[in-house]
Amino acid sequence: MALNRFLTSALAAAVICLTAAAGAVATTTDTPVSVNSPVGPFSQNKQNEPAVAVDAHNPQVLAAGANDEIDMEACAAGDPTTCPFTQGVGVSGVYFSFNGGGSWVQPTYTGLTARLCTGPAPCTATTGPIGTLPWYAEAGIVSDGDPAVAFGPRPGADGSFSWANGSRLYYANLTSPVSGAPHSDAFKGAEAIAVSYVDDVASAAAGNKNAWSHPTLISKQSTTTFSDKEQVWADNAESSPFFGSTYVCWASFRSNSHGRALPTPLYVARSRDGGSSWTTQQVSPATDNGINSQPDGCTVRTDSHGNVYVFGIGKRNGQALQLMYRSTDGGAHFTGPTAVAPAVEPGVFDPVLGRPNMDGIAGARVDLADGPSVDIANGAPSGADATDQILMTWADGRNGLNNEQVLMTTSRDGGATWTTAVPVPLPAGDRPFYTAPALSPNGTDAYLTVNAFTTPYRNDTTSPRGLVGEMLHADVAPNGALGPWTILVRGAVGDPRGTSQNGLTAEFLGDYVYTAATRTGAVGVWNDAARAADCPAIDAYRGSLYTATPQSPPDVQGSCPLAFGNSDIRGAAVSDPTP
Repeated sequence: MALNRFLTSALAAAVICLTAAAGAVATTTDTPVSVNSPVGPFSQNKQNEPAVAVDAHNPQVLAAGANDEIDMEACAAGDPTTCPFTQGVGVSGVYFSFNGGGSWVQPTYTGLTARLCTGPAPCTATTGPIGTLPWYAEAGIVSDGDPAVAFGPRPGADGSFSWANGSRLYYANLTSPVSGAPHSDAFKGAEAIAVSYVDDVASAAAGNKNAWSHPTLISKQSTTTFSDKEQVWADNAESSPFFGSTYVCWASFRSNSHGRALPTPLYVARSRDGGSSWTTQQVSPATDNGINSQPDGCTVRTDSHGNVYVFGIGKRNGQALQLMYRSTDGGAHFTGPTAVAPAVEPGVFDPVLGRPNMDGIAGARVDLADGPSVDIANGAPSGADATDQILMTWADGRNGLNNEQVLMTTSRDGGATWTTAVPVPLPAGDRPFYTAPALSPNGTDAYLTVNAFTTPYRNDTTSPRGLVGEMLHADVAPNGALGPWTILVRGAVGDPRGTSQNGLTAEFLGDYVYTAATRTGAVGVWNDAARAADCPAIDAYRGSLYTATPQSPPDVQGSCPLAFGNSDIRGAAVSDPTP
């Protein structure tokens, strides 16, 4: 398949020229998003994989989601050397802001919880306070994270959409049966995709679980299906003939129960009635091998004309590529894939984890870091001033270990042609692994949120490591060229060794960060380890796994500081520095 990487040589040259060295760090400060996260114990203090959405009709209102283990049992419950996910307890945290992202609240609902299981007795989950999505336990399913959030218009009594009806927030996430069995009565398979929605976000933020709909399962499942890595988007531009339609994309891992993920076709579901019912279709073939693979780590967006774009990373003839599918009829049919740009996975393969990482042995996984993150200037809420420019970024490892970079490409013709991918400059020593761009609805400004390691790859677990979150801005010229980039926010540097998988064998930071833009600024959210405490006993355990004499895991609460594992979600609300 031909690789479309050019708009015009003049525009490509302008992009390269304008993408100059990042400017001085501004004074904007970040703020906690996962505001109820305790300092300890682990894993109740663990949050990652943030998502954020802004209400285009009322930009002061935002919602965020994250994997949040606030309701899990402490490691000290039962065997103190294990930190399990408590059976039936959800992890899809939700947070709200009513001042443009300046501060956040996390509601408390009721559901199946284990937050009072602090040991030494083994844990049995009971009904009690939860900081995650409501109504899941009542449906016999669990909110399993991979959060995705989007605002759209609310449907009226006649089924038509109008901003005059108010706004609707959609929250998509993974879900599993409460029983944990792949043959449960809830659905077949290990993981499915579910969607909830809420119209009265103020009531939901105040802790009223009745403000939320009950979750709706939207994925097609078999006993071997693991649906994963979903994203949701609502067509929020009134100029679109499909205004109000909602879309969810995900990867369907079909052979999970046999220890094999393949094949992994891309799926898209659409709703025309505000999330009450869904039509699900397979978009890509169900063929995967070492030469060709289907798009994974998807992103879905719409332009001002209602065209639907789905992006992911896959392989063609052995080359990893950012791929695009496109629909011109509101998601009824898709064409593609179109190859956007080549991508090279950052990091190195970790033989113990069986996955790549970037910061050192037993480091956080980065195998989705080269997946695309995309936004479109669709002119929401009206669509009248849209440029429909598409901006894509990803973390790329083509220059080798310790030389990773953010690459950027853009399109002004509906994805038919793309500029040559060029790097976005970061401060010296910053090694990006997750990126998220956003364009202002009128296409005049670009924003970028990045999680980056600040230290080189470590061949031991005893040397300090650095993790930072930051936000950048660039003006967008009338011809679509971006730059120069300036740094608006740079958070505190933390040590990612203080983060952890529940199995303790490695760090954990999830799979992504997120940005949402308005006409006057943007909000970004990222993974943060500034409050996490390194645990020498865990360092020694992790290091031993790479030797001929691996150790047993330590008693976490008895051997580690209280703040071990304390990863947080932080974010920042920034104003356009060049209005």
